[in-house]
Amino acid sequence: MKGGHLGEFEEFTLLAVRALGDHPYAVPIQQYVEKVTARPISIGSIYAALARLEEKGFLRSTMSAAVAQRGGKSKRVYTVTPSGLRTARDLHRVRERIWHAIAEGGRS
Repeated sequence: MKGGHLGEFEEFTLLAVRALGDHPYAVPIQQYVEKVTARPISIGSIYAALARLEEKGFLRSTMSAAVAQRGGKSKRVYTVTPSGLRTARDLHRVRERIWHAIAEGGRS
């Protein structure tokens, strides 16, 4: 595992994989991140984030079976690993603590 920290875009990508469930592939992940962030997202940036997340051990990928339709190809599909889920939850808790401090007037 290389580096355990997540950038904002990696976090969005990791959460999108989890939110989509059932082994999504890159295109639905890209569409989801684009929709929830309300900003254009290139498919290349999604592929790069997916590769980094897999390298860090936060995602696992496998090749799906070929689709039964004409020209159907197998796709690389992703699942969040236990380490990825734990990291996402830890980040969520940190953000909640910070927002709580803000709501309390900046006191920690």
